[in-house]
Amino acid sequence: MNSYLNVLFYHMLWADAEIWKKVLLLKAAQDDDKIKKLIYHLHQVQYAFYFLWNDAPIKIAKAEEFNDLKSIAKWGFEYQQRLIEFINSDKTNNLENEIKIPWSVFVERITGKKVVPATLDETMLQVVSHSSYHRGQINLRFRELGGEPAVVDLIFWIWLGKPTTDWGDILR
Repeated sequence: MNSYLNVLFYHMLWADAEIWKKVLLLKAAQDDDKIKKLIYHLHQVQYAFYFLWNDAPIKIAKAEEFNDLKSIAKWGFEYQQRLIEFINSDKTNNLENEIKIPWSVFVERITGKKVVPATLDETMLQVVSHSSYHRGQINLRFRELGGEPAVVDLIFWIWLGKPTTDWGDILR
């Protein structure tokens, strides 16, 4: 896999965990519907692409199936374990493989234009950028709830020496 994708994915794994550590410690976040929707959606999309990359049926738990934020965090942690296995597999050797994205038909309906196929490489970049976008929204909401958001910038992670993902004790 391209080295830049490795950097971006390992940063994403770390940044997601840093967000979770903050969210699970702030009492005001525990019952906040906006936090729950955003963080669920972040992992929902990560899982959807993971299944596409592995040519597997898309089976994603519904938001209602989670009792609380901690159960969503465990689901996110499970995704991370799957993703690490995937990015270290031979499946990432051909980044130019086209990935059929079932929900691309919505873009066709909106624009009236046929969508151009996306490659594995491009969809992997999509997951990283989509996750970053929603971490920003989560951090904003976290601040609105009175918390101090996690610093999850790529350069911050680099300056820290690219630490590995650390979920600490938050999943217990």
